[in-house]
Amino acid sequence: AGCNVENACYSLGVCAERTAIQKAISEGHTSFRAMAIASDMGDHFIVPCGACRQVMREFGTDWNIYLTKTDGTYVVKTLEELLPLSFGPEDLKK
Repeated sequence: AGCNVENACYSLGVCAERTAIQKAISEGHTSFRAMAIASDMGDHFIVPCGACRQVMREFGTDWNIYLTKTDGTYVVKTLEELLPLSFGPEDLKK
């Protein structure tokens, strides 16, 4: 579980996605199958920011990201769809 930690200087805040991943890693989890992103923004699906997408990418591209709205509707995207042609740990071996 994670939540946004806002700061008056926006770049110093921490997104919920990165908070959740870092908490999971600190508890020994390094393999992920899915993540759900929820908010109270009404009519809009909330998507992860670029920094969160790149952190998520460290754990592969074939896991599902559930984007939800307050009315219960959702869409499912793979990380590959959200971050195409990405750079990951395997590229460091080239």
